Amino acid sequence: MPNAKLNAAKSAVALIPDHGALGLGSGSTVAIFAKELGRRVNDEELAISVVPSSYQAYQLAVQYQIPLTNLDLHPQLVLTVDGADEVDENLNLTKGGGGALFQEKIVASASEKLVIIADESKLVDRLATRFEVPIEVLPFAMGVVLRKIKAMGIEPSVREATRKMGPVVTDNGNFLLDLKFSNPIDNPHQVAIDLKMIPGVVETGLFVGMTDEVHIGTKDGSYILKRP
Repeated sequence: MPNAKLNAAKSAVALIPDHGALGLGSGSTVAIFAKELGRRVNDEELAISVVPSSYQAYQLAVQYQIPLTNLDLHPQLVLTVDGADEVDENLNLTKGGGGALFQEKIVASASEKLVIIADESKLVDRLATRFEVPIEVLPFAMGVVLRKIKAMGIEPSVREATRKMGPVVTDNGNFLLDLKFSNPIDNPHQVAIDLKMIPGVVETGLFVGMTDEVHIGTKDGSYILKRP
């Protein structure tokens, strides 16, 4: 698995331009990518900067000496490289296992191109096959959102912190619900709309129709899936 993640990261690093503003996603595979990106930036003196999608991404940029920028200075990004929890046959994604889905989606939406890096274990026929779907929720609305989610026939659970008492708090000060579907999702576009229309739901972990390429790492190399 480590070799697969490294191979996916190296495949995406080859796409990095000589200059421009990029989005930097979150997750374990992106951490490997950030290290490779930092090496290229410093060895080749690339004139690039990154908008971090989470505090983890910010720390990675600092650690690997990658120049930082923000969406006020660069509201349009050349590309974003991010990870995923699941990737379906249409390159729709489930994201948010690391809790940064809201800012990840903002950064992805600002990008001319969204590139996902993952290993083969993340490929599924339909979303919600292996992972629950996270949503970010305003704390004030938690009770209402829980009731409405249950009324949709979905089983929600509040994501609890592991080294502190109480729920996980996102970088934006919100809570996370992990949604367990009784069956894999047939229509992720409609499900995303239905969830987002609930007042108090800040964002969903369904990334539908946003991905341009998925770089899949294997133990021996990598291959690329492209949106038709």
